[in-house]
Amino acid sequence: MINLYELEQFVLFAETGSLSEVAERIHISAPTLSRSMQNVEATFGVPLFNRTKNRLTLNTTGLKAVEYSKTLLSTASDTLMKVREYDKKLQTIVVKSCAPAPLWKLLPTLNMLYPSMTIATSICDINELDAAISENSYDILILPYMTKALSEDSQFFLMDEHLSICVRKDHELAGKPSVCMKALNGYNFLLRSELGFWDKLCRQNMPASKFLVQNDEFEFNELVSNSSLPSFITDVAIDRYPIPQNRIAIPISDADANVSFYIAVKNTSKYKGLLSKLKQ
Repeated sequence: MINLYELEQFVLFAETGSLSEVAERIHISAPTLSRSMQNVEATFGVPLFNRTKNRLTLNTTGLKAVEYSKTLLSTASDTLMKVREYDKKLQTIVVKSCAPAPLWKLLPTLNMLYPSMTIATSICDINELDAAISENSYDILILPYMTKALSEDSQFFLMDEHLSICVRKDHELAGKPSVCMKALNGYNFLLRSELGFWDKLCRQNMPASKFLVQNDEFEFNELVSNSSLPSFITDVAIDRYPIPQNRIAIPISDADANVSFYIAVKNTSKYKGLLSKLKQ
C-alpha cells in the first residue's frame, strides 16, 4: 500500500536531490527519511535509486516514478478536497432568494430548526434562480411566483410584500395617496444594493431615472435621513428600518410592486418541519 506522506517525501527528494535538505525542511531525522525512501522503493517493487557510498540519486525508473507520483499526489489531493466539499454540502443548507425580505422571515426559523447546519444565503436575479433550478444547485429557493419548472407540491406561499417610495414631507409627491411607476419615471432615487428582482423592476419601469446605489447600510440610512432624493421602502422593511421623521411612505400602485413570494424546496421530506412551521 502506497504511503502518500512517504510519496511526498520521495517527490521532494527528487526536487532537491538531498536527503539532508528534505529532512531539515520537513523536520524529520535523516535515518527516518532514508527508511521512507526504502519503503517507497519496496512499494513500487523495482529499483528506483543509484546508490554509492555517500550519495543517493534517482535512476531512470526512479525519475519516471516521480512523474507518476506527482500525478497520484495531485489526484489524492483533489479527491480529499472533493470529499470534504461533499461533506460540507451535507452540512449546508443553500438558500437562494430573489429579494432580501423573505430571508428575514425564513432564516430565524431555519436556524432554530437546524442549529447544527450552516445556512448559505444569496440574493439572486431571476435568471440566476432559473439556472439554480436547471443545475439543481439549491436546497431552498424563494421566488416572486410559482414556477412551472418545479412541481406544485414542492412550492409554498411564504409572504406578501408591497413596495412604496419614501420621500421628504416637502417633496412634490408627498400629498399623493399612491403613485404609479410611470409617474415616477425621470425622478432620481437612492437605492440599496442586493435587492434582487426589486432592482430590475425599478430600472425596467423607470428607464429615465438614475439610481444612486449604496452598498453600505449605514451610509444609505444617513443619505435617506439627510438627502432630498426619494428612496424605496416596503411594508415589511418598515419594521426593520423605520422611516425617518422627515419622510413619509407612498404606496406604488402598480401590480408588479405588490408581490407574493413562494418558497420552493428540493426535498420536501427533509424540510417538513420548516414547511409546517411556516404554515402556522
